Amino acid sequence: MSDERSTAARVPDPGIRALFRRDSRWQAWLDVEAALARAQAELGIIPHSAAQAIAQAARLELLDRDRIAEAARRTSHTIVPLVWELSRVAGDAGGWVHWGATTQNITQTGDLIVLRHAHHIFLRLVGRSLQAMAGLAERGADMLMPGRTHGQHALPLTFGYKAAVWIDEMLRHIERLQQAEPRVFVAMFGGGAGTFASVGAERSNPGPEIQARMAAHLDMRPMTVPARTILDHLAEYVALLGLLGATCGKIGREIYTLMKTEFGEVEEPLPPGTVGSSTMPQKRNPQLCQDIIAAAAELRSLVPLAMEAAQTEHEADRTTTLMMHEALSRAAILTGDALVRLVNVLSDLKLDPARMRRNLDLSGGLIMAEAVMLKLAEAIGRQHAHDVVYEAAQDAATGEGSFAGLLAADARVTAHLAPERIAALLDPTAYVGLCPELARQAAERARAAAERLRA
Repeated sequence: MSDERSTAARVPDPGIRALFRRDSRWQAWLDVEAALARAQAELGIIPHSAAQAIAQAARLELLDRDRIAEAARRTSHTIVPLVWELSRVAGDAGGWVHWGATTQNITQTGDLIVLRHAHHIFLRLVGRSLQAMAGLAERGADMLMPGRTHGQHALPLTFGYKAAVWIDEMLRHIERLQQAEPRVFVAMFGGGAGTFASVGAERSNPGPEIQARMAAHLDMRPMTVPARTILDHLAEYVALLGLLGATCGKIGREIYTLMKTEFGEVEEPLPPGTVGSSTMPQKRNPQLCQDIIAAAAELRSLVPLAMEAAQTEHEADRTTTLMMHEALSRAAILTGDALVRLVNVLSDLKLDPARMRRNLDLSGGLIMAEAVMLKLAEAIGRQHAHDVVYEAAQDAATGEGSFAGLLAADARVTAHLAPERIAALLDPTAYVGLCPELARQAAERARAAAERLRA
């Protein structure tokens, strides 16, 4: 599961792939076995000496991989070979390993430990992206450029405003991820059908307390009902990553578009020696942005798989747990890939304010039609003013003359607006609204959030 994208050497490894490799998962499962033994010893269900021995043995480097591999070939089971080997290494205490547990109790809880490590990496990367966005928002707070709606010039704005939009979304992703923590990172111990039947008689069943203590050892919360069919919290996390991926893809696509030759307003970092084409030497391709867009698209495609995996029948079904693991692990890896590239792009994004201004002037003042219309409306009413300015704008767009000239030749306009007033209204620098303020305010919020994530 190595990062095989051509840009892999240009970005640091976020470490997500390593978390989801077999050794990492096995160690997390062993950590759960140790926590279970400690919890049961605290309640007098197994001897304290047994729990201590199990905890000491629950280290992957102490286990015989050849024995595990041979048992895996023989049993075709997820965790039995690991439990057998842990029991052997624990010696006389081995008979107390996995007491009252079922496979999913251990594997799902352990995999959530792994996911929690990834979760913290995501938050750190989001924090770094926010730091970079804050710099862009401040740098571009007054950097005039055309705003576009439906692919066409709309109104003037500043590049900092674009960065403020990105910041606003990223801040909500932090809220969502952090608010989901108590729902997602929960420990499960309920036995074969989630009923606690394996650890005592009905009236004195210590199952919930075992689960609570096991969870505490793992710095997690216990499930309220440890049913093996409850996977909505895992589906929620995949959905949250899908939302985060949507923002990453949106930013990547915006930079990709603005980097097109016809726009030329920004450029992702292109280290010397970067080759865009094997045959066209001039190419300066948005490779990182393309990676972000592709990873984000695949990430979003995993959300339906997670929702489907939550449809578990009866009290357990290995089919859906396999589907959910695939959705979670792949989503986490893709999120890491997208975020680490996003940080790289945003941290060294080249801005071209001169090109932005030239693009802003491409329409010969048409981008200021709203400003003219609203000022004229003060005298003749909004709808009438819209009709008058509409005629001039459409004639200008179809080559009947310049927008400024057509306005100056229309008595319906000049009866209320002097030539110098029309010229002032066509100045885009005076019509960016609160873009600079919104950009600087967003930068402050971004830096504050990034600082909290570092704490």
